[in-house]
Formats: sequence, structure tokens, C-alpha cells
Amino acid sequence: MREMEADVIIVGGGASGLAAAISAAEQGAEVIVFEKANTTGGCANMAMGLLGVETKLQKERLIDCTREAAFQKFMDYTHWRSDARLVKTYIDQSASTIEWLEDMGVKFALPSKYFLGSEATWHIVQPKTGAPGLRAAATMIKTMTDRAEELGVKICLESPIQRLIKDEGEVIGVVAKDKDGDIEAYGSAVIIATGGFGDSPEFIKKYTEYEWGKDLFSYRIPGLTGDGISMAWEAGAARDRMDMELVFFAPNTGGYAPIELPFRQPNLFVNLDGERFFDEAVVENPVFSVNSITRQKNRTVFSILDESIMKEYEKNGLDLVNVVTSNISMDDFKQEMNDMIKNGNDVLFIADSIEELAEQTGIDKEGLIKTFNQYNESCKSTDKLFNKNPKYLKPLVGPKYYALKFAPSAYGSLGGIKINYNTEVVDNDDKVIPGLFAAGTDANSICNPDYVFVLPGNTLGFAVNSGRMAGTNAVQYIKENFSEE
Repeated sequence: MREMEADVIIVGGGASGLAAAISAAEQGAEVIVFEKANTTGGCANMAMGLLGVETKLQKERLIDCTREAAFQKFMDYTHWRSDARLVKTYIDQSASTIEWLEDMGVKFALPSKYFLGSEATWHIVQPKTGAPGLRAAATMIKTMTDRAEELGVKICLESPIQRLIKDEGEVIGVVAKDKDGDIEAYGSAVIIATGGFGDSPEFIKKYTEYEWGKDLFSYRIPGLTGDGISMAWEAGAARDRMDMELVFFAPNTGGYAPIELPFRQPNLFVNLDGERFFDEAVVENPVFSVNSITRQKNRTVFSILDESIMKEYEKNGLDLVNVVTSNISMDDFKQEMNDMIKNGNDVLFIADSIEELAEQTGIDKEGLIKTFNQYNESCKSTDKLFNKNPKYLKPLVGPKYYALKFAPSAYGSLGGIKINYNTEVVDNDDKVIPGLFAAGTDANSICNPDYVFVLPGNTLGFAVNSGRMAGTNAVQYIKENFSEE
């Protein structure tokens, strides 16, 4: 058994772990990061950007979103279920975090809204090459990794943690394992930042209301199997609210695939009974949409449009565009549609009549025909069912009809380890477990009950900011409780 020592030991080398490492090292702490993958970043490598409020970039663009207003909007959205002091600290720090990253060399393309009703808090990372888009934040992770190493942080890759080491109630280190065997690493503070349980169908089934592959088709970033959460619980940590960061995708297409482009529009949506179930204009908000989808039979719905609508989108563009889909064109859609037709699939359906479409999809035929007729009648006047905006009322007249299946998905998990507003892990009596901190997805229970999409950038934003907080607080804990010797 080899031994290692440091002031701060960090479990996980994703966005929150790297932020914690840099923050602690900038204050002079010796830091070791253990990461079980062969590279840093974790799910942050899939992300686009993070939340910032009252940043220079926003002020330069006359974006009027104050910290006070953002805090109020966040707490109103969660009905004050979240830890208000933790949320306030996170939001108040977010602008300095953007500057902190810029000082390292991270460049941001723009602060963006996700949809029209949201705030422009999403600071999209500018990749070194190409336009901002999915996976843009991988550039930020590379910069953060370089900065950590420049500060002397030791990053141990392919070195999973086995358990925490406790002594008289205090967490004093970890047991890790690499290709050469077991390691005991001792430190004055340990920060857990392992990225949640999005790659664990067992965790998902046990701790959420979903079953992966049956009624949930979420991203699975390899290695995010709840390790940090489990070891924190074993050390006495209280269990906090656990859920998925829900959105909706066409199952097994990879999420925000080109095939979804014209179907993520405010046209006719129906469930398996053939009935409408929401005002389709809500489709621009993934959280509101998925909340409605989860109430439907088998958590399955279909977006239906016809050839006339397809041609209109090709000629005039889409009704709704967001930052994620802005780099996808109808040409990309047609290419993927042709590939799916050629290779076979179970999400896209094309028919010459509504009756045939019902047979292909499994939608109740009588229900679909009834809804189809009612909807087309509404398009002549007003939508008396959901008061849908008339500009989105487009009749389905054929000659071909298209349907795409949608179901709940998720970017990853949320929550598991209960922390206080100082990012200290607490037990079931809300007492601090000395020496133990947590950050990022493992401890993200602030989006309660839903991901706060009205302030986009929250997952990566909380990861980086809570990581900074944990690194700072861990060093402060060491200064207050240990002598210089």
C-alpha cells in the first residue's frame, strides 16, 4: 500500500473538481485530484456553457439581469425549496467566476437565452475552432486542466477511489487504486465531485421514478455511477433529493439529433390515446414539456406534421430556434431522415394518411382521427382547448404525414449528498462531517423540483461555482483547524 499526502484531496476531475483544485491551489494548498477516467472533464466535456449574472459580457450587450432579480426568479421557480443561502452565494459569485475563467484563457462567445422566456445567463464557451455548440465546454476543461497543473496540482488519472478514510468522526483521506495497486492518500480536507449517477441504471431505478431504457433515454457519460455519493453515505452523509436533469428527446437518437429539428416546433403533439395534452408552444421549454410528457401513457408522445409544414420550414425557416439547434439545418434533417428510412428505425414514421400513421405508431386510431379533425378546425379560428397562439395553428393537409416519437431524457443526474451553504457535507442531524466537502452534480439539489431553465447554464454553473466555493472553504477549514506544522 503506497501513501500520498496533500492538504486537499479531490475525488473527481470534472468541472467542479478542477474548479475546487484550482481554487485551493491558488491559496497555496497542496492538492491531489483522483479521477477514474483517462481524461479530465467528465460530463462537462459535453456541455456548452455556464451561468453568469451581472458579467461584463452582459453589461457590454445591455443585458439587464441583476443578481437580485436572478435570485428572486430562481427561488420563485423552485418555490423556495432550495437552500436560499447556497443559491444566493452561487449567483452572487457567478460573475467573478466568469472573469476567473477568462483570466485563465477561457473565451466566451456570448451570453445567451435558451428560449424566449428565459434570461441571457448562459455564457457559451467559444471553442478554439468552429462555432459554439454541443461540447464547446471541452475547450474550457482543457484550459482548467492546464491551469491546475501549472499551479502544481497532482492529477492522478485512471485512479478510482475505493472509500473515504475516517478517524474519530473526521474524514482524513481516501483509499484509491491505480494500475500499480492501492494508495492511501491523507489530507486535511476531502472534496467529493464525482459527477453523479447518470451512467447507473441501477441508481436511476432505485432513487428516481424512472427506468433507464424503458421510460428514460438519457445521456450516459461513462463512469458516472454514483461512486462519490455512495462513499459519502457510507461516511455518514445525509441523502438529499435525487432526480434527473430532465429534458425530452427522440429515444436512442443521441439527443438534439437533426431528425428532431422540424418536430421540436409548436405543431400537433399527441399521446398514445391520440389526444393533445399541452399547448404545443410550450415545446420551447424542455422542462415544462417533459413534465407534461411524463404524465402520458408509457411516457410516450408524438409530434405530427405534414408535407406542407415541412416545405414551409424549408422555405421560410423554423418557428422556434435556440442556441443548441441553431447550427442544425433542414438539409441536416433530410440527410438523417433518408439514412433512417434506409437503415430502419423505431422513432420516425411516414404515412399517406392519418389512419396509416396511427397504425404505424400504435396511436389509438379513433382518438387520433378525432383530434386531427378538431385541430384542423381550430386552425380556422381559435384553439379552444389550450388557447394556443394562432400564429402556430397550422392545419395538416398532407399529402404525406410525419410523426416522431419523443420520451423523457436527461443530461444527467442531480443531487445525492446533502451539503450546507458552505459546501460542507452534513449528516442526518444536519451536523457537519469534519473534513468532508462536496460540489457539483453530486450535491446539486438546488434545482428543486425542476431544472431552472429560465436561468440557463445552471448545471455547469453550479458545478464550477460550487467547486470554487468548496476549494476556498476547504482551505479556510484547514487554516482554522490545523496548525502550520
